[in-house]
Amino acid sequence: MSHSDAPNPRRLIVLGSTGSIGVNTLDVVRHLNESGAACIKVAALAAGRSVDLLIEQARWFEVEAVAIADESCLDLLRRALPGVQIFAGADASRLLIEAVSATDVCAAIVGSAGLPATIAAVERGMTISLANKETLVAAGALVSPLVRGHGATLIPVDSEHSAIFQCLHGEPRRSVRRIVLTASGGPFRTADKQEMDVATVEQALNHPTWDMGPKITIDSATMMNKALEIIEAHWLFDLPGKKIAVIVHPQSVMHSFVEFEDHSILGQLGPPDMRTPIQYALTYPDRPPGCSEALDWSKLRQLDFEPPDFDKFPAIELAYKVIDAGGTAGAVFNAANEAAVAAFLERRIRFGRIVELVAEALVAIESEPSECLEVVLEADRRTRQFVTDRIALPV
Repeated sequence: MSHSDAPNPRRLIVLGSTGSIGVNTLDVVRHLNESGAACIKVAALAAGRSVDLLIEQARWFEVEAVAIADESCLDLLRRALPGVQIFAGADASRLLIEAVSATDVCAAIVGSAGLPATIAAVERGMTISLANKETLVAAGALVSPLVRGHGATLIPVDSEHSAIFQCLHGEPRRSVRRIVLTASGGPFRTADKQEMDVATVEQALNHPTWDMGPKITIDSATMMNKALEIIEAHWLFDLPGKKIAVIVHPQSVMHSFVEFEDHSILGQLGPPDMRTPIQYALTYPDRPPGCSEALDWSKLRQLDFEPPDFDKFPAIELAYKVIDAGGTAGAVFNAANEAAVAAFLERRIRFGRIVELVAEALVAIESEPSECLEVVLEADRRTRQFVTDRIALPV
């Protein structure tokens, strides 16, 4: 039965609804419902602090509940959304997941802040469109067994992981030689290391092909996004680090590919528009007409590929060390990066210092077994404090 034939609508909660992925997700839902390709009821929304947009979204989709991390917005939400259940505070998204009846979740909260809510969705056995890569980076050893134990479904939204997911469909894992994640190279692909080290916030946010939020755009500039994706792929596809590679592809048309043992290669292509992988996650395994732009083959002249420069982008090699270390190393890696990116965006550190701080944290904070969420969150807290202390010291 296709989604459009379903007698009752699927009920969706969008975590991070006011961010780039959340906005695009709601755009896709609107398209699917209006075209008749699917029947999806947006039951609830969660945001950080963009209260005006959250109110607009809640009214448009006539949601039953909203959550906002910024408690100062609580009274405004109560006045603007009478009859809507409202959660506010640091734990609001998790409480929303536990309280609202839903079948599906789009997990698009940026960073480790989305981890408790995503785990709550896993424990409810929901279908999760996973855009929050930090969930598996920080807590893959914890989340993966929970997914199996509770019968939850994870469908990746990142364009690279969506591509791999599609290419692996129906293929036995023993036939996989390796997966290859493509990287745009970001704004500094052709810059030298010295230029990058002192790059400005404006330069780092000037991505050549993708339109994303500030944190993800900075991660692309350092290629930390690719390091995070390597770790996420390790958990999503149950592959060792040695079977996960990266190649730079500046056009961002080939989103990733799989090499098989017989030397065949399957790749997934499309324009750099996040609505394509979002729709695939929401409608899997169906492929109804999309709202994203189509690839114009008449204008496509070449696809370029080049190996990454590990000297300019040392974050990539750190990812393999995190996989080998296991345990809370992923939580340390992710938290150090989040804290360092925030400091850079606030102009408190130079661009080149971001990855340096991540490497220093991995050495200073020993990895422990990820036995429970509290252990992961404590590693996250200790790491953020370490980065704060290091930033306060003269370099």
